[in-house]
Formats: sequence, structure tokens, C-alpha cells
Amino acid sequence: MGVRSPQIAGRRSDDAEAGDRVARRLALVLPLLFVPAHLAAALTSWNPIAPPPLLFETLGASIACAACCWRASRSRGRARQGWLAVAAAMLCWTAGVGSQFVGSLTAAGAVGSGAISMFLFVLYGVPLTFVLASPAGDPWRARLVDGALALILGGLFGAFIFSFVALAGADDAGALTLAWTFDIQNIFIALFALVRFRASSNGRERRLFGALTAYAVVYMAVAAFYNHLVDDGAIGVLASPLVAIPFLVLAALVLRSGGSASVPRAGRMFERVVVAGSPLILPTALLIVSASLVPHMPVLAIAGCVVATLGYGLRAVLVQIHGIGEREELAQLSQIDPLTGLPNRRQFDEALRRELTRARRSGQGLALLMIDIDHFKLLNDTLGHQAGDQRLRDVAEALQSCAVRATDVVARYGGEEFAAILPGASTTEAMAVAEAMRAAVEERTLPSPAPDGRVTVSIGAARLTEIEIDTGPRLMERADAALYDSKRAGRNRVTAAWPVEEPARALG
Repeated sequence: MGVRSPQIAGRRSDDAEAGDRVARRLALVLPLLFVPAHLAAALTSWNPIAPPPLLFETLGASIACAACCWRASRSRGRARQGWLAVAAAMLCWTAGVGSQFVGSLTAAGAVGSGAISMFLFVLYGVPLTFVLASPAGDPWRARLVDGALALILGGLFGAFIFSFVALAGADDAGALTLAWTFDIQNIFIALFALVRFRASSNGRERRLFGALTAYAVVYMAVAAFYNHLVDDGAIGVLASPLVAIPFLVLAALVLRSGGSASVPRAGRMFERVVVAGSPLILPTALLIVSASLVPHMPVLAIAGCVVATLGYGLRAVLVQIHGIGEREELAQLSQIDPLTGLPNRRQFDEALRRELTRARRSGQGLALLMIDIDHFKLLNDTLGHQAGDQRLRDVAEALQSCAVRATDVVARYGGEEFAAILPGASTTEAMAVAEAMRAAVEERTLPSPAPDGRVTVSIGAARLTEIEIDTGPRLMERADAALYDSKRAGRNRVTAAWPVEEPARALG
């Protein structure tokens, strides 16, 4: 992989800044041009040459969709996923009102386009519900379950809508029920967008949920006004420019990459509660919609309740499995030296305590080797820390290769010092392992500025036999003393400090 030159990186940064400047200007210019043009189209709707208002409604939603796609291309990680979901919702709304526009061109197409647009308006809420209910930091398998639940929720919501809206349209009672149903959906989206915004600590996520909150609140107000107070006649045509306002607000906030992110966020506990509780939105909404379907489609209602229960249960299991895996990985990382891959000092201390307890019970004894790389400071100062790190890895590999028993533990004790625990090893076995380690390092002929011209190690060996008297610290002291004896004697050797009945001796 090549290294990116500073010149190329600088040009890309300049291009990004130029793109942001253009986007900010568009955020100011678009409303100034779009709203008067839309209003003019509404006022001249009687003129067959003038563009119809539905065309501007389609264009307004498509502008918001394009802005979200642009922001997604300039984002990464969780924020990118969220912008793509919002863009998908805008695409559904664009297709819904676009189908109405196409249907209005011919009398025959009006009936079929009404059903299609209604389906797309129902589908519009699916990606918005998903981005609000599925925390982006959750494992992908759990988010896949969230996506499936969101789609099923959209399907059940559509079934509820079409249970009182016929293909040719709805009567007055059905139209009122439909309006209130969409009001509830819009309130739901606006409320939870606000909650997610207040609970977000990440700047990019706050911009996402801030823009989504502003859009959802404006959309909720405009939709309520339009659905309850505007008829389909001349007043409806003149009110058409209101429909595009939420999408222009969203596009402006997205292009300016800001919004209301300056509003102070809530505390960490509130954030944790919201993130942990957000996945409950989908199964709860599924249960509510399923309950609404009981009088019309009882079988589908029962299926929705079952899916909500099993889906949330499956999601909880997947999140728990992921959490267990992460905890195990963290526990392993906390006991492994990242440079050499050997057990670190923490795991060494735990292993030594464990083996001391076992040795006291069995009376089989315990051997300990303390190992130090000779002239390592000179190597680091002369060749640099990168070369020193590589030598540490090479020495660790050589030492590990000599610990052939499953119970032996070779660890990095600290700096250039290593240690080896040999449970149940006799003095002869311990000396054999120590000498094998010394020879393995020497035979690798690793270049070093040391007097010998290669990397070597000094080793001190100690062993417990009278477990009732000796302790762990005492064993460490004796192994350390033997190690210093090896260094004083000229390095690149093994010195043993056995109990008094076993005379000390040196090899090298």
C-alpha cells in the first residue's frame, strides 16, 4: 500500500472545503428560488402550460433525498448509515408523490396511482423508524433483525391502512381515520428523533438527529394542517407549496452540516437509557399495530405479536452473544503483551499464585526462570526502538519454542525481561529448559551492537522444594539474585540458586 503524499491530501482537503462552501450557498439559494416558483405554479395551476404543483412536491422531496445522499458520501461509520436511511425514506416519499403526479396526467391512471402512492407513503416510515430504533453501534446481526422488524412493521401498518382505504380512495370516515393514523406516525417519528438527538454525544450523530428532528417537527405540523384543514379543491392547490417546506428545511440543514447541534445534550445516564431502550421501539410498535388489526385481520394480528416477541428475543440473544465475545476478547487482551504475544505481567502473577497453591497441595515443587536480554539498552540506543521491538519479538519466539510442556508459562515480565514458570520441574529439568532457551536465542544470531555482535540472554533459575517454608516473593528473590549472578559472571549464561541442599551452579 502506497503512502499518500501531503500534496494529494491537501488537494483533497481543499476540494472538500470547496464542496462545503458550494453546499452552504445552495442551502441559502434553494428556498429563495424554489418556494416562489412553487407558489407561482400553484397560482397558475389553471394554465395547462404551467408546471403542476405535484411536480414541485416531487422535486422538493428529491432535493432532500439528493442532499442526504451527498452528506452520506461525506460521512463515515454510524452517521453514514443514518444518512442513507433518511435518504431511503426521502426516496420513498418522492416515488409516492411522483406516482400521484404520473397518475394525474390521465384519468385512468389516477385510481391505480392512489394505491401505489399510499403504499410508498407507508414505506416512507420504515427507514426512519429503523434509524431511530436501531443503535448504529450494535452488532450487525442484531441490526439485521431490526431491519426485518421495521419491514414487517411497515407491512402491518400498510395492512391496517388498506383495511379501511379502498383502491379507489376512502370515504369521509376512512379519510379522517387515515389522517389521524398518519398523525400518530409523524408524532412518533418527531418525538423519538428529538429523544435520540438529546441523547447523542457523537457530533456527527447529533447533526444527523438534529436535522431529522427539525424535519420531523415541521413535517408533522404541515401534514396535520394539510390533512385536516385543506380540501382537494382550489385551497388544496394553493396550499401545495407548504408540502415542500419540510423537505427544503431538511435539505438546508443537511447542506449546511449544522442544525441545532448547539443545544446542550443530556447526561450520560440518559444517553445509556436511550441507546439501551431504543430497540424496544420496534417490537412495541409492532404490538400496537397488531392490536389495531385484531378486528379486521385477527390471524395477521396474532402473527405480528409472535414476530414482535420472537424478534426482540432473538435480538437480545444476538446482542448478549456479541457482548460475551467482546468481554472474552477484552479479558484476553488484558492478559497478553501486545508486542510479543506472550502472557503479560498480570497473567504471570496470576499463574505464579495458581502454581504456588497447586505446588503446596501436591508437594511437587516449582521452578522459576528469570531471563534478561544482554546489553538491550545499548541495542535500543544504537539501532532504535523499532529494531529493539523486533528483537524482543524474536527472543520471545525463541523462548516460547523451548517451553514444550502444556503447563509451562513463558511471559514478558517487563521491558527486556522475561520469566518462565515450570510447574513440577526438577532441578535437572529446569536447568535443561534454561540452557535450551539460552542456546536458542544465541543460535538465532540476531545482530546486536553488543560485544558478541549478537543478541544473548542471561538466565537465573530458582526452585521451591520446602513449600511450607518458602513463599512466592522468596522464589522471585532467589531467581533475581541468580540472574544478576549470571550478568556479573559475564552474561550469556544460566545460573541456578537452588535450596541449600542443592548446590548452586552455572552453565554457559
